[in-house]
Amino acid sequence: MARQADFIAPSILSADFARLGEEVDNVLASGADVVHFDVMDNHYVPNLTIGPLVCEALRNHGVTAEIDVHLMVKPVDRIIPDFAKAGASYITFHPEASEHIDRTLGMIRELGCKSGLVFNPATPLSILDHVMDKVDVILLMSVNPGFGGQSFIPETMNKLRIARKMIDDSGYDIRLEIDGGVKVNNIREIKEAGADMFVAGSGIFGGKNTDDANNYDTICGEFRKELNAAKV
Repeated sequence: MARQADFIAPSILSADFARLGEEVDNVLASGADVVHFDVMDNHYVPNLTIGPLVCEALRNHGVTAEIDVHLMVKPVDRIIPDFAKAGASYITFHPEASEHIDRTLGMIRELGCKSGLVFNPATPLSILDHVMDKVDVILLMSVNPGFGGQSFIPETMNKLRIARKMIDDSGYDIRLEIDGGVKVNNIREIKEAGADMFVAGSGIFGGKNTDDANNYDTICGEFRKELNAAKV
């Protein structure tokens, strides 16, 4: 199966929350594709972020792009319907957060969203063996979840190659997403290892002069240039 088009997915965890609607509008206008939405519960991960009301607020603000909700919460099933109702497009969760992974994946699809599993750096991909038919996206964490601004863990490159082969061999239409430490200087290599959806938080929002909204054009343009130069 042919590789899917590359998606740049800015993580709003690194955006200016006092101006969130404007920030999202600007980064999408500059060429980003998907809004990445990090949900942390100060239980599964040591941080507390945002909930479905913020997702709904972005939709009410007029955001029509896909919203990729990454749930770092445990247990996870209770909150999924709230995000589906709030306007999520993708809902991904960590297998450690669900008692019944197959059931949780099925619930997400039944609610009209695309479903996915998230793998921490040390979580084995073998969990996918019996649920490949129920996932629309596989998200590999290239940092340990909980905080933005961390450095990319090099071993993730090998894991990306393994996940890409699993997807290709399965014949299913599954996106391979990467999250953590994605920068202009490594995004080309990450794509060559197999990813087609790229989450970047500080790599996009952290490099911006807040007085110059057009700076997003430069950052997203540099990302796109590196992606287009990748050999796959």
